[in-house]
Amino acid sequence: MEVWEKSLSWIQGKLNSQVYEAWFSPVELDEFAGERLALRVPNKFFKEWLSNNYVDLIQEAVWTETGVKPQVKFVVSEDSAVDLANLKTSPPTVSARPQAATGSSITWGEVKLNRKYTFKNFVVGSSNQLPHAASLAVTDMIGTKYNPLFVYGGVGLGKTHLVHAIGNEIRKKRPELRICYISSEQFMNEFVWALRNDKMDLFHRHFRRETDVLLMDDIQFIAGKDRTQDEFFHTFNALHSQNKQIVLTSDKYPQEIPDLEERLRSRFQWGLIADIQPPEFETRLAIVKKKADDEGILLPDEVAFFLAKSIKSNVRELEGSLINLAAHASLDGRRVVDIDFARETLKKVIAISSAPLTVESVQETVCKHFNISLVDLKSPKRQRSIAFPRQVAMYLCRKGLNASFPELGQRFGGKDHTTVLAACRKIEKQIIQDVDTRSRIEALERLLGF
Repeated sequence: MEVWEKSLSWIQGKLNSQVYEAWFSPVELDEFAGERLALRVPNKFFKEWLSNNYVDLIQEAVWTETGVKPQVKFVVSEDSAVDLANLKTSPPTVSARPQAATGSSITWGEVKLNRKYTFKNFVVGSSNQLPHAASLAVTDMIGTKYNPLFVYGGVGLGKTHLVHAIGNEIRKKRPELRICYISSEQFMNEFVWALRNDKMDLFHRHFRRETDVLLMDDIQFIAGKDRTQDEFFHTFNALHSQNKQIVLTSDKYPQEIPDLEERLRSRFQWGLIADIQPPEFETRLAIVKKKADDEGILLPDEVAFFLAKSIKSNVRELEGSLINLAAHASLDGRRVVDIDFARETLKKVIAISSAPLTVESVQETVCKHFNISLVDLKSPKRQRSIAFPRQVAMYLCRKGLNASFPELGQRFGGKDHTTVLAACRKIEKQIIQDVDTRSRIEALERLLGF
């Protein structure tokens, strides 16, 4: 019951209050066992609407609280006499959009800040020291020093945690400021709604005049959406010209986001760009122990070491595995988790995370990082956007696998061994001379577990 209540609280933070009250307040927990979640709903209409629109959100909420992504089933209350066939074909309208208030301002459906994400419970290490320090600085020098602050890094490394921490800290220090936390996808949805309903004046008033701090997650999702990019460009300019703080997150460096307008790339570089890298062992260990303390989990040192050593690239997966382990221990009646139980419970997760390093795994990781195809990586194409990732992959294979130059030449599409040798020497030289190249290589090495 407690898990579902926490999950509901998380869902409430993601939705407009009217949408939440309409669709989730009537939902009750029927059963939660293992990976099965059964929810009781008032009628078939609710069942169909939630099934078609909110299953992913429910799964993400439960995963956030337990580390388990459940199979969701909706059970219709037996005393419900409502028949879907007798209802209108379109759902009752519940507005997730701005409503005119009695005064001069409006109430907009932005996502609420998660109070659990603070600077106090963010574990700092060498992999995230810069973005953490910059985020703290933003809360003291709002709109002046790092504006915009652009934080980028892979999935589950703490970008969203930092953004919420900024919002929570500013709310504590400067409660009079109006903070808007929103995903780029929701920004696009609000923009489209305003266009369709002739409410652009309300949209502009909220985002350009009534917002003092704009916190936007996953800015990369507006790439390729021309009208949304144009609108965000003007919103950015309006806020920046008034010295209002802008904080953005992305899974890629601005220059690596495909189909992003050059004028936006330029503005994203006006302030500070800080990358979060996969955490090193010491930081992973600290994260595990901090999470265990926060959740009241009795965790022996050897189990904490086991988790930190086995799960390397994703903080969210690391914390989720700990919660998953604690949940299984509770169901099994164990007060303390021992190493054998940990190995057995998490063997599937660990098997994936600790898969042996191969030429193929290096190539796939590099392709994903640079957003190119494996075919291009192995091709004879010489443009920098392909040649540089190829050289990086060759260097990493040589360093991590100690493979011979002729062998690597064959595994990279039949290249001559001298090509591989030249690539490795070039990257070695750039690591010494270029900070950006060095940070990229270090991030990839952490991902690969070097």
